[in-house]
Amino acid sequence: MSMKLSTRQVDGVTIVDCSGRITLGEGSVMMRDTVRDLLSKGNKKIILNLGDVNYIDSSGIGELVSAFTTTKNQGGELKLLHLTKKVHDLLQITKLYTVFDVKDDEAAAVKSFK
Repeated sequence: MSMKLSTRQVDGVTIVDCSGRITLGEGSVMMRDTVRDLLSKGNKKIILNLGDVNYIDSSGIGELVSAFTTTKNQGGELKLLHLTKKVHDLLQITKLYTVFDVKDDEAAAVKSFK
């Protein structure tokens, strides 16, 4: 199953619903393009909803970091929502869990933007 992305707006925050696999190639490129596109249109408050992501590899993790950094460099904020146990564990192992602002509740995540 390849990756699917869809975006929606909630109270000025853009939520990117991701499903499938974030892996080297298509998945990571799609995510990069989506985030860049959002930033270029002035959407600086981004939540990546990873609840339906069933697999992520190291390049996918790299892409999350890259999305986070790119957003931050452009004066925006990027948060992660609904991590599956697999993704959560991978972020813990790679010591990247603390880099991200990770939320479990969508409404709280939306409110948490400054």
